[in-house]
Amino acid sequence: MSRRVLVLSVAGFLTVLLAAIAALLPVPYVALEPGPTTNTLGAAGGTELIRIEGRRTYPDKGHLDLVTVSVLGGPRQKLDLVTALSGWFNDSIAVVPEESVYPKEETAEEAEKQSAAEMSDSQENATTAALRSLGIPVKTTVVVQELSPGSPSAGKLRKGDELVSVDGIPVTGGAVLRKAITAHKPKEPVHLVVRRAGREIPVTVTTAAAPDDGRAVIGVVTQDHADYPFTVQISLKDVGGPSAGLMFALGIVDKLTPGSMTGGKFIAGTGTIDDAGTVGAIGGITQKMIGARRNGATVFLSPLENCKEARATVPDGMRLVKVHTLDDAVTALDNLRAGRTAALPHC
Repeated sequence: MSRRVLVLSVAGFLTVLLAAIAALLPVPYVALEPGPTTNTLGAAGGTELIRIEGRRTYPDKGHLDLVTVSVLGGPRQKLDLVTALSGWFNDSIAVVPEESVYPKEETAEEAEKQSAAEMSDSQENATTAALRSLGIPVKTTVVVQELSPGSPSAGKLRKGDELVSVDGIPVTGGAVLRKAITAHKPKEPVHLVVRRAGREIPVTVTTAAAPDDGRAVIGVVTQDHADYPFTVQISLKDVGGPSAGLMFALGIVDKLTPGSMTGGKFIAGTGTIDDAGTVGAIGGITQKMIGARRNGATVFLSPLENCKEARATVPDGMRLVKVHTLDDAVTALDNLRAGRTAALPHC
């Protein structure tokens, strides 16, 4: 073998070797792919997903499926270049920056803890919204959990304070509180009454601008504590985040009302929910629709704010229905069951 051929062979081998190593190097992305779906009217792991005690319930043979996204990559197991490139060429997979799922300032453990807390909050919000939509009284207290760094409420509000009213409006839940505060402009005063150590205390806080969207905030993290007239328990393991809220609420409403809300149809959907029943945007809707269609869903409930993306990527054979509130979703299911498809709000 000539020296020139030997040099070219070695160079070629090294090029292939370096390319192989580079392909296996971690990249700062994660891949989102369709995850499992779960029927809120059925069982998960042998346990009824939504269990209600102390109130009559009614069966439904249809599906109200919550949907999920599986995340490949992340702080514990980085995505490699080959997997990232294959995802970019697969319409069912979304490759997104890692920090969009796992913020840089959070560890993996902190992100998982936050996701679990969001799931817990979504279950309580769903229960409160469902019962209130049925006219069942729910007493809710809103308590300060912590103050944000640099909070305008520092020195005025404390952890453990119960928020009684805002600008004279009774605080019946987190949704009421947020609506009243964001009705102000940044640097405007908000007049609060808090219950602290058994006493009601008036407090005035000057709002600040939220760093993400500039809305007025008072810089506190709150938690709702609801008192229900009967027991509602949601059992779902290994799923986090707030995006199942809408489907939890619909499952509870269906179980508490006579007849079948689904009409026996296979319906899936997604969306956050607050205690007032407002449905909010979620991430990964394309992957969630694909997962739902693969599992048999023919109707998908999409939050209003996700409609543009959902409309562009809805799978064949799936009807897309727009919802902004829990009442919207209940009305849509009524129309669907009755065959009034022209009355359905489309994205």
